[in-house]
Amino acid sequence: QEPLKKKLLLKISGRNHTEFEPGRMRFHRGSFSLEILNTSRDDGRLYEYSVYKGSEEEVWQIQLEVFEPVADPSIRILHQESSNGSCSLELSCSSERGDEVSYSWDSRDGGTGGLCRANGSVLALSFPLRSAAFGCVCTARNRVSSGRAAFDTAQCGS
Repeated sequence: QEPLKKKLLLKISGRNHTEFEPGRMRFHRGSFSLEILNTSRDDGRLYEYSVYKGSEEEVWQIQLEVFEPVADPSIRILHQESSNGSCSLELSCSSERGDEVSYSWDSRDGGTGGLCRANGSVLALSFPLRSAAFGCVCTARNRVSSGRAAFDTAQCGS
């Protein structure tokens, strides 16, 4: 049976500390925190923090999750139809980068009576062409970042 091996990142003894990967990690003595530099997906794993008090060892386990930030999304027109003085649009919002991305829609200025409000990447809306042009904004977000893109309804019918 193979022994369980653990990789040490930092060892503190009294006032002295040893960083085992100085180019990858930075220890902040003031806050007693360890910073990972240039984080990558491989850094998402289980970490342990142990403190020895006499003959006792206290162990904390921390699961680190690494998320790729979202890129600003882009909006595509899936369907567009204008007839009898009204416009029907189906818009799709997508971000090319990011982990666990969720999408929502809202109006650019908070007006338009909730026409632009939707959850998910697709927005379907219908409105009279004579109404003042308004903007719908798609927000792509995950736990670490968000990005926005706007669509101007004046593009309908043109």
